[in-house]
Amino acid sequence: MKPFLRKLVLIGLLCAWTLPISAGAQTQPQAFPPPPSEEFGQLFVDVQLQHIFPDSKTFPDLVPNEDPNAIVADYAASKGQPGFDLAAFVSQHFSAPAGGPVVTPAAPGEPVQTYISGLWDVLRQEAENPPPYSSLLPLPNPYVVPGGRFTEVYYWDSYFTMLGLEQDGQFDLARGMLDDFASEIDRYGHVPNGNRTYYLSRSQPPFFSVMVELIAQHDGEKTYRTYLPELEKEYQYWMDGADTLDKGQAYRHAVRLKDGTILNRYWDDRPVPRDESYREDVATATSSGRPAEDIYRNLRAAAESGWDFSSRWLADGRNLATIRTVSQIPVDLNSLMFHLELTLSRASLAKKDKLKAAEYGLRAALRKAAIQRLLWDEQEGVFTDYLWQEEQTTHTVTAASLFPLFFRIATLYQAQAVAQTVQHALLMPGGLATTTVETGQQWDQPNGWAPLQWVAVVGLSNYEEKDLARTIAERWVGNNIGLYKMSGKLVEKYNVLVANGGGSGGEYALQIGFGWTNGVLLGLLARYPDLAVAATQEVVVAQ
Repeated sequence: MKPFLRKLVLIGLLCAWTLPISAGAQTQPQAFPPPPSEEFGQLFVDVQLQHIFPDSKTFPDLVPNEDPNAIVADYAASKGQPGFDLAAFVSQHFSAPAGGPVVTPAAPGEPVQTYISGLWDVLRQEAENPPPYSSLLPLPNPYVVPGGRFTEVYYWDSYFTMLGLEQDGQFDLARGMLDDFASEIDRYGHVPNGNRTYYLSRSQPPFFSVMVELIAQHDGEKTYRTYLPELEKEYQYWMDGADTLDKGQAYRHAVRLKDGTILNRYWDDRPVPRDESYREDVATATSSGRPAEDIYRNLRAAAESGWDFSSRWLADGRNLATIRTVSQIPVDLNSLMFHLELTLSRASLAKKDKLKAAEYGLRAALRKAAIQRLLWDEQEGVFTDYLWQEEQTTHTVTAASLFPLFFRIATLYQAQAVAQTVQHALLMPGGLATTTVETGQQWDQPNGWAPLQWVAVVGLSNYEEKDLARTIAERWVGNNIGLYKMSGKLVEKYNVLVANGGGSGGEYALQIGFGWTNGVLLGLLARYPDLAVAATQEVVVAQ
């Protein structure tokens, strides 16, 4: 424990009787601009279920040509008429959004670093004034989108994108993205999954405090004071209702265990199909034999986790219809909450508020102890998720186990055990596997993902597991460069069971671009300069 934190924890323990246990009483979810599914009602349902567009995300991203109320009235009057054509009706009343990025393959012989530098301008978007009636939410500064079907900014993606921007000297763009997220917290009380109305009912893994830390490395300690109000608001969002919970109860993101420990889970306020995956969610609910609202809530909570979807969330480890996300205390989320509490302590101290600094320091210490105690699976040698109603871990081996190492929560013994498990169960020829099973879901084998490679490399390095960290980095970089050599592309996810293959599975086709892949690749090349030298020598054979 850092000296300043140790001192604050001691102060916090002395003050504990006078401090609230958590942040805020239970509140009703905020009213936000309605998503297209609410605005268009039966029209939305009919378009999605009649498969007018191959990708369910297409329709909620279209821009209405007139007031939605007028479109709904016209639909009600027209749909029963002879010869009515739903596709033609949609074409008449909606337009495709303008300005999405068009990513083209690299030119033959173009070094990957040069290609990525050029991609920042391609993936850079602005949404200060979205078209009237669009589902796109305005943001004050330019931002980098992932690419492909993802034409809006995404919360946790952006931290890993910002790593690359920092490496490439794009400090103003990275800082502007942090300010965009701060503006969302000020307006909505949290950072939504993405800047679309249909994402407002949930967030994503809370990387805001990690972004603040990243920018502070360039801008200095004043950064913590600047963003303290937004850090506090985000904390209130995730801890809403915690201080009024009885033991063994949950409210929104907060869970109080039977022993009184308070931890967090993923959650979404709307128990209905996702706008962007409406048809898929209805099919899952219909086939499940469970109450539809239960399925929708758990699907949405998994979408908030960023791992949509994975055997990690499935009761039987295979079938999406057994999804149980809200029943789990996730190890990655609670590691991020630990970092948020530490950052709040540091920011409060920068504001010379020693009492608040001590309070947040105490909360961080209590959470750290709970993660070490409850989310540790001695049998598997990993940190894993906790079934809070059953009072046991899930026993699943996943790359999420590296988050306590990334944030220096693990004991040395635990970190060494995780390293051994990773070596034997998750290390593959093309990098770090996400899980140990293959289900057809995209957050399972054979796929590996850039953010998890970064968390693993940094986390293992924190505990002097430098050889394993380098091996993961070397294999992942080789995988990225291998596919780049063959296709001139960088993609969303990779097949790690081979040395140079694109990923597969999930609800949509493999996307190219790709924000966090680009950012992590630049970060790893900077961390291991000899890999950077090798990358510049690769010759692209674009096809």
